[in-house]
Amino acid sequence: MSMQTFQVFPTIPEPLAFLEKLVRNMWWSWKPDAKDLFRRINPRLWDESGQNPLVFLTLIPQARLEKLAIDDSFLAHLKRVQGHFTERVLSPVDRSRWPFFENETVAYFSMEFGIHESIPLFAGGLGVLAGDHLKAASNMGLPLTAVGLLYREGYFRQFLDAEFWQQEEYPETDLYRLPLERAQDPAGNELRVTVSGPDGPIHADVWQLNVGRIRLFLLDANILQNAQPVRDITARLYTGDGRVRLSQEILLGIGGMQALSKMGIFPKVVHMNEGHSAFSSIERVAQTMERFGVDLSTALEIVPRSTIFTTHTPVPAGHDEFPVDLVRPVLKPLAPRLGATVEEILSLGQPNAGTAEEPMSMFVLGLRMAEHCNGVSRLHGQVARKMWSYVWPNRNVEEVPISHVTNGIHVSTFISDEFSRLFDRYMGPEWYMSSRRPENIRRIDDIYEEDLWRAHEMNRARLVRLCREQMSLQYARRNAPRSIIEEAETVLDPEALTIAFARRFATYKRADLILADPERFEALMDNREFPVQFIFAGKAHPRDNEGKALIQRLVTFARQPHLRNRIIFIEDYDMALARYLVQGADVWLNTPRRPFEACGTSGMKAAVNGVLNLSILDGWWCEGYSKEVGWAIGRGEEYPDSSYQDAVESQALYNILENDVIPTFYDRKNGDSPNRWIRMMKASMKLAMADFCSLRMAADYLNRFYVPAAERFDDLVAENSAEARQIAVQMKRLRSAWKQIEIAPPEREKRGPYRVGEQLRISIRVALGELHPDEVVVELYYGLLKTVDSLREGRTKRMSVEEDLGGGRYLYGCSVTCDVSGRFGFTARVTPEGDHRIRTTPHLVTWA
Repeated sequence: MSMQTFQVFPTIPEPLAFLEKLVRNMWWSWKPDAKDLFRRINPRLWDESGQNPLVFLTLIPQARLEKLAIDDSFLAHLKRVQGHFTERVLSPVDRSRWPFFENETVAYFSMEFGIHESIPLFAGGLGVLAGDHLKAASNMGLPLTAVGLLYREGYFRQFLDAEFWQQEEYPETDLYRLPLERAQDPAGNELRVTVSGPDGPIHADVWQLNVGRIRLFLLDANILQNAQPVRDITARLYTGDGRVRLSQEILLGIGGMQALSKMGIFPKVVHMNEGHSAFSSIERVAQTMERFGVDLSTALEIVPRSTIFTTHTPVPAGHDEFPVDLVRPVLKPLAPRLGATVEEILSLGQPNAGTAEEPMSMFVLGLRMAEHCNGVSRLHGQVARKMWSYVWPNRNVEEVPISHVTNGIHVSTFISDEFSRLFDRYMGPEWYMSSRRPENIRRIDDIYEEDLWRAHEMNRARLVRLCREQMSLQYARRNAPRSIIEEAETVLDPEALTIAFARRFATYKRADLILADPERFEALMDNREFPVQFIFAGKAHPRDNEGKALIQRLVTFARQPHLRNRIIFIEDYDMALARYLVQGADVWLNTPRRPFEACGTSGMKAAVNGVLNLSILDGWWCEGYSKEVGWAIGRGEEYPDSSYQDAVESQALYNILENDVIPTFYDRKNGDSPNRWIRMMKASMKLAMADFCSLRMAADYLNRFYVPAAERFDDLVAENSAEARQIAVQMKRLRSAWKQIEIAPPEREKRGPYRVGEQLRISIRVALGELHPDEVVVELYYGLLKTVDSLREGRTKRMSVEEDLGGGRYLYGCSVTCDVSGRFGFTARVTPEGDHRIRTTPHLVTWA
């Protein structure tokens, strides 16, 4: 049956007209005063609507709206929110201090965006991080535009069956319940793009979602012009089907770049959030050739120098690879635009470039097409350099050009209402715009301990109340007896020490580490004098049966009658539940197998709410931990035997709980508040606000990557792209002549030993072939020995030409001062002269 539809919205009285503008911008989701405005209209309906203001307004009776239109108190509240909205979203921003002109932007590509639970376009931490990035960019007024996909079914909803095995359901999202509008080109036409997929053309509409000042464009393939299999490309996030996954990434990268072009938005800098969007770099190369009239080799010098690539995954299996036979049809239409063969395009993403049937790696493509590559914590940067060092053969791991920008969280999105009000009182109502200011952070110490503890106890009580409601619903869904449902309504103690573990149920995250010694674990929860309780939540990937088995084991353990009120598992972990947990728990437990946690931002969200972290030293906790803010399990050891590691670290976990965490929580003289615990809460909040907020993260990306990349772009395309053309010619010459370079073993004036303060004089004979000394850098590489053939921390010193020996041969030399004692090693190498990208070009390094 063919059906046409229409939508009916309430008639908003004129005094309330701003509400219609407010509900169509996600700015409200991180502005507490705006959320309070909706809540005061009707608290019950606000919760029933899933805190979706667009749905919420359709539930409000017309009579209630008319009454609000003459309510002076409500109108004053509305006017206050409107003033903030005008100032923070609509008022112009002075961007003259940044090298971005009209219609120029940083294009931020991500497979998922977690803005709010009412916008189901995300699966977990990667998406929430992307959403926090947009919110921080809005607060700072950055010239940033985001691109993603519009999923009709999003990520799955989780429920457990009678055997406690995870099941998945995919409810379809009603677009009319989302604050979307069709994107338009400069002429006012609704926008549609077409890209080539593995099974033919993919047509996609483009929608716009406003996130404060930031525009997020979402591509949607679910349109009538596509056959049903093509329409399903944007149905679900992270499907296991390789063809669908490739189609999604083609649509995101190539389609996203085409959409920006059609709207007249110029991506001067591109930021690829993970390898899913790496195809954007290939389309950008084609657009650069067309816009600036350069050839492929020149465009390949421009695009990477203005591209940022962020990786979030410390395991090779977490990165997409596609068989070349699947990718060839997709790249074929690009070949004429690039003036290259399909094999040449494929080689950009093949680890061993030019190997005919080697799969195309999205991660390798991202690395090769971005000069600025980074992990998301200091430790993750080290792991990524080691993991991908083979892309830069003959380079020392510490010199692999992958740095790090530690993630941060958007504080006002995750801070509890109680703490937000305390911050308003002690820091001023606009604290969230400048939370990193030292004077604001110091004011946390001024908060009365009684006020802080009372606010935290309210957060814990709210969490317990939610858990009871959810447990009752879970048992009712499984048709449990009425007695069990009633018992579920009394789980947990609102005054007991509450420990939360909430994250994806992957095996390396070790949700079951606490179960390693069941008797010892049970003893913690059976303690009547110092009660302890645990809340678990999290989803396993639909195809991860090992992760599902972890959930089943945990829930089976928790179902024991004597433990049922002390340990629970809450189904369908999402952003709303996460807020309750990070606000209401006392301790945030994290037990990954180091070094597989890239960052772990949930711990930051807990910390800013005064929840103390108890974690393995992995991800962000390596940088954040001190004894003043929480507890570390172990000392950062890494074990080759995982079973042994589990045994050691589980015992360490029990020891910390028994000897440190529980005594500190219950250390209360004469029934007072736990003073030492509160001091740790304050230190934790200050740490998260100063060093692990998204304002710091966005500022790092701006100052270290966005601005330098934009300035470099301007230099490269100036004067008909003269510098870029020159670099392309030079790179061709270097690649052609590099194999002619030969280095003799370094020679020193005396054998030694040396004393501290003496100079070591070293010379070396180098044959450069066709190249000249001003085209290369000859360096001494030296440092304290780690092993017989490796250094602990290598250092370099540039060597200079001391004699032209003729025939392309030169004598180089330098002196090194012996500043510390020890056993040293040294050698020498030749690298290309030039900027950072030239210096780190794979294969262009020759060692003595």
